[in-house]
Amino acid sequence: TDIQKDIPVIIAAHGYSATTFEWDELRTYANTKGTFYVSQVLLGGHGTSFTDFRKATWEDWQSSIKDEYKKLSDLGYTKIYLAGSSTGAPLILNMIKSGYFKAYTLPKGIFLVDPIIISSNKTLTMVGLLGPFLGYTTVQLASGEQGHWYVYRPQETLKQLMSLINITRLDLEKGITLPPGTYMKVYKSLKDDVADPVSAFLIYKGIKTSTGGKVDVELENSTFHVFTRLAGRDNVTPDEIALQQKVFAEMEARMKQ
Repeated sequence: TDIQKDIPVIIAAHGYSATTFEWDELRTYANTKGTFYVSQVLLGGHGTSFTDFRKATWEDWQSSIKDEYKKLSDLGYTKIYLAGSSTGAPLILNMIKSGYFKAYTLPKGIFLVDPIIISSNKTLTMVGLLGPFLGYTTVQLASGEQGHWYVYRPQETLKQLMSLINITRLDLEKGITLPPGTYMKVYKSLKDDVADPVSAFLIYKGIKTSTGGKVDVELENSTFHVFTRLAGRDNVTPDEIALQQKVFAEMEARMKQ
């Protein structure tokens, strides 16, 4: 309906090897508040089969974000936002740099949580050299995370991830300008074993608003990567819960402006 089309909607993009589970808690928050929608997209090549995952390029990962944005714009939604966690962030930044949004309703705002521009895992930088010898890597998951992430991560996908973040870093060095009227805020955990906190600094330095201003960056006292996702994790503290809810509330408040 016309009323629904005027309600803010966030397209939420998850990270590498993950699924839409990463943004379930934002959707739950939105359902409780009733003031905005959340459209969780599954990155291309993710969540279907190991073969699909191994063969998919980072452009394939990005395709589902583009498809959903086009659909919402074509349907007439007037207040479209994006939220990207981890690898979802450089995928969205690439869409800005490429001028993708010029053909559609411009985004009102973009929220990035623990964006990965520089990896905390320095082995990733050597994947191009070690790839054939690695074959794949594995990751330890908590019991509540089983079934929501790939445990085995083939070297082909690690190469795609490294290519994406290298391209994004170079784009940030050259400079990226947000579409007119688009707001951006970056939330970055200070103790992140996946995305180096310097990633937030590179975004702050490399992105400007259409009027030449700086984007908002906030460093958070968290020990989790993608701290807005607490479901399935071990040792979640009251402080982590409070931080998650604070960020969700700030996103909601921004969409009310």
